[in-house]
Amino acid sequence: MEEKLAILTDAAKYDVACTSSGVDRKGEKGKLGNSVAAGICHSFAADGRCISLLKILMTNECAFDCKYCHNRASNDIPRATFTPEEVCTLTMEFYRRNYIEGLFLSSGVRGTPTETMMQMFQALYLLRVKYGFRGYIHVKGVPGADPQVIREIGYLADRMSVNLELPTADGLRKLAPHKTRRTILTPIRQIQQGIAEERLRVGIGAKMERAWGVKTLPGGIFSEGNSQIDEKTAEQISWLGAGEAGSDNTGRSPLIKETEKSLISGVSAGGLVPWAEKRGLSYVPAGQSTQMIIGATNETDYQIMRVTESLYRQFDLKRVFFSGYIPINEDSELPGLDTPVPLLREHRLYQADWLLRYYGFRADELLSEERPDFNVLVDPKCDWALRHLEQFPVEVNRADYAILLRVPGIGVKSARRIVEARRFGRLDFPDLKRIGVVLKRAAYFLTCNGRQMYPIAIEEDVLTRCLTADEGKKCWEVEHPDSYRQLTLFDDMNMVMMPTVEDGRKTVFGQL
Repeated sequence: MEEKLAILTDAAKYDVACTSSGVDRKGEKGKLGNSVAAGICHSFAADGRCISLLKILMTNECAFDCKYCHNRASNDIPRATFTPEEVCTLTMEFYRRNYIEGLFLSSGVRGTPTETMMQMFQALYLLRVKYGFRGYIHVKGVPGADPQVIREIGYLADRMSVNLELPTADGLRKLAPHKTRRTILTPIRQIQQGIAEERLRVGIGAKMERAWGVKTLPGGIFSEGNSQIDEKTAEQISWLGAGEAGSDNTGRSPLIKETEKSLISGVSAGGLVPWAEKRGLSYVPAGQSTQMIIGATNETDYQIMRVTESLYRQFDLKRVFFSGYIPINEDSELPGLDTPVPLLREHRLYQADWLLRYYGFRADELLSEERPDFNVLVDPKCDWALRHLEQFPVEVNRADYAILLRVPGIGVKSARRIVEARRFGRLDFPDLKRIGVVLKRAAYFLTCNGRQMYPIAIEEDVLTRCLTADEGKKCWEVEHPDSYRQLTLFDDMNMVMMPTVEDGRKTVFGQL
């Protein structure tokens, strides 16, 4: 099992799973674990990987030969497969030792997608029913699997995700010819419909909750009446509508019935769904997410953000994750093995994703066909502001909440604090600093009582030089994540001190 664990945890590192729980489930007598809505406490392994979740593959054997994938069929690498019981043993033992807060389970495709998903279903079924595990579970859906399996596994998991793989259909045909947009988007649509039905069943809105104020921001992608994409977007990325889920057949396949019989008794004759509803289990309560690889193909940031925006609008995703391409395979269709991982670009895309989800921006505002890529030397909000200097400077004592959100250096919390604070008096720059505004960026785009903090020309070249000077160190750290480490006093200052007699006494009595 140790050998399998070494192989399958290493193989799982390419799946992004930096998710908070989003589920509030208390402990229960006779069972183990709980899940806190506020999120999962993260810790990190020696190589920098987060270990808040036991992040493993069910198997790294795969019938597909995607050119970018480390686990592709043509790669000569060690292969391993967990049994459902082994997944349960690892999860329960690590959880008891407080090493993990939950399970992230993905898999290669061994045999057929349905057979692979059935193995994952068995593992989750045993965890929830036999072992009484109430912790957080994030499971990856396998495109092409039987819809009935996906439906039933959704009652055992807290979050599900299906990898979009690449931003465009052309990139998918080029690097993963065994996969199609239809097989990928069909389970995404099915999970979305299942979440909506479950939410309506318990008497809440069909769409996932969003952060405070997001639905009220004018023109935002989650604002009321703005849930559908425009004709131009639909035409440019028409492939996104190709993946419609088939009919939601609630009948249960003989394979699932046989699996449940062979596992454990106690599930009602009607199947897992009535059993789950009776016990208050929701369908994918933490929502679904997806992941796309960045840098393996030549899509622009504009294309990626348009796809991201459309995924939020059409499929009501909780998150879209970006994974910078790591050159591990040699192929004429892929970047060379000496190509650096686009960490800084990935970082900027995540920042832009936050602008879509929390700040009321749209992809067409951030980028355009004429300027299709972000300036990686500044964050996307600064990049947008430099392209729209006609809207600045903003008077902080008069601007409304939506306009304040668009000022670089002002976040959601600080914008709300400004709106509240100016009810009791006029604000100046020292007040903004106490509120939490990042003045090293905001100062160039704000006025307080008609006065700028610095007498500087509102010109793109001038402001770009000022902002890139501030961002230079952060950009270098993002691109060189292995070049620094945590400071320790004794190692770095060359300070050596022998233990004193008092230290020896404290050691004997357990004080040190």
